[in-house]
Amino acid sequence: MTDTFNAPAPVSEHRFPCDNCGSDLRFDPQAGELTCDHCGNTQAIDGTGFQFQPIKELDFQAGLRTDLPGTEMQETRVTSCPNCAALVEFEDGKHATECPFCATPLVVDTGIHRHIKPRAVLPFALPEDVARDAMKDWLGSLWFAPSGLKKYARKDRKMQGIYVPYWTYDADTVSSYHGERGTVYYETQTVMRDGKRTRVQVAKVRWRAASGRVARFFDDVLVLASTSLPKRFTDALEPWDLSALEPYAPEYLAGFRAEAYAVSLEDGFGQARQHMDRVIERDVKFDIGGDRQRIHGIDTAVSNITFKHILLPVWLAAYKYRGKTYRFVVNGRTGRVQGERPYSTIKITFAVILGLILAAIIGYYVAQQP
Repeated sequence: MTDTFNAPAPVSEHRFPCDNCGSDLRFDPQAGELTCDHCGNTQAIDGTGFQFQPIKELDFQAGLRTDLPGTEMQETRVTSCPNCAALVEFEDGKHATECPFCATPLVVDTGIHRHIKPRAVLPFALPEDVARDAMKDWLGSLWFAPSGLKKYARKDRKMQGIYVPYWTYDADTVSSYHGERGTVYYETQTVMRDGKRTRVQVAKVRWRAASGRVARFFDDVLVLASTSLPKRFTDALEPWDLSALEPYAPEYLAGFRAEAYAVSLEDGFGQARQHMDRVIERDVKFDIGGDRQRIHGIDTAVSNITFKHILLPVWLAAYKYRGKTYRFVVNGRTGRVQGERPYSTIKITFAVILGLILAAIIGYYVAQQP
């Protein structure tokens, strides 16, 4: 999304010098504070902990009009990966890196990405070694995986801690509907079975017109704002404990990377509406009642739409096998693992041959039985 705000926001920096030795502090997921790996100094993050007030939502229409206050905007240096199109954020002063999503070498351009500032962040709770162990267990359980894949898991390769962008949407909805309510009843009929007349109960449905209204408030409908990770993987990392969201502070990003959103605010709401419509359809069926329901039309009025841009924590590893990249993602809060996997043709062929040999042996012994 582009904008024409007059008040520029500073380029975000996620480097915090240690008060004791001057080295860079990083966010420690276990301690929940900034830690210096050089001297062991720690520093608390202001404003953390349980939020007595919910994190403030932003007006959706103002976001579409690019009419948000300048304080809600942010500028970051990002580059688009030529392989997977991820928008990777760079720390200030860094000019080259590797794409964490597909391991493609990147060289930063000089462009500035101006976007809606994250409103909240769900901090990492699992350190890298715990996430790596979870990935090892998952990879070790894969059948027919190439031997190189399990060797990769045993080498303790570094994982990337990535904050992945999401939108959340709130909305009030009122839906008018018309359809039909079906009541099941039974008629006794005589049929022929095995040459005999048999009386059976046959289900019938009696339909009558139905109409009404249902209302629902949707809270924090979650939409992935990234296009660099397969949605089926990120969906499978749910649930996310959104009640633990903290107001955005750049300190949480110290030592990690953040991906800029690639799904616009408007397109994200289109995905949220699809989710809302499915829930509303279930509400309508429940309201119609009866044994069966037919829906002929639903007219939904949506109002009071608000949104948040939030960041959720993912540990990510990219593995290359025969020229193709395979990615593994770990929920940075729960340790849940998802990912792609290559298949070993040799192992599959061997398993098929072994299966045929066993089947032939069993068939031979069966044939020898009197």
